[in-house]
Amino acid sequence: MFRPAPSPTPRADDPHKFKRRGLLLILSSPSGAGKSTISRKLLAADANLEMSVSVTTRPIRPGEVDGRDYHFVDLARFKDMVAAGEFLEWAHVFGQRYGTPRAPVEAMLAQGRDVLFDIDWQGAQQLYQLAGADVVRVFILPPSMDELERRLRGRGTDSDEVIDARMSRAAAEIGHWDGYDYVLVNDDAEACFQKVQTILNAERLKRSRQGGLIGFVRNLTRAKD
Repeated sequence: MFRPAPSPTPRADDPHKFKRRGLLLILSSPSGAGKSTISRKLLAADANLEMSVSVTTRPIRPGEVDGRDYHFVDLARFKDMVAAGEFLEWAHVFGQRYGTPRAPVEAMLAQGRDVLFDIDWQGAQQLYQLAGADVVRVFILPPSMDELERRLRGRGTDSDEVIDARMSRAAAEIGHWDGYDYVLVNDDAEACFQKVQTILNAERLKRSRQGGLIGFVRNLTRAKD
């Protein structure tokens, strides 16, 4: 089972010393719709947000770094991790396996940090079942399927066969849009990033995440009496 993090230390820059609960921010989209670009921009702009680095069985690509982009393992090791309960969620994607390691996420939440997930709808569903109250789900749509294919081909990293498979999968993934809390159309990467940033900031301010608010209000009304 997922172990909720203990109450974090109050932020030094918060004059009221509230203890905000961390949240799990999920970004999902079809491949090529822009979630990885938006994830990078969020991490660069927000010191309190940390990426959950997935474990995968797929081969490492040029320019990727083990431990930064993914934890690359073979199939036998992945199966051992599944059997040992080391994943919060895992799924088959394009013939490979991807999973979210449990221990780093729990450690980040224990430090009062928010965690960003770049995962598909299967992973989002599993994570929500484990920690629904702390999960915020955002689905990013392409402006059109033609534009999605143009972006995939423009990356120059996949064969025609792989692109065709990604396009086929995209239609199925988009069908799960209604399982998310927020749905955005990525016409422009900067504008879409700003909307995700607004969602994150608003979710951080939710009453349910403001530990210490009850005591503050009680003291406030007691002082008036």
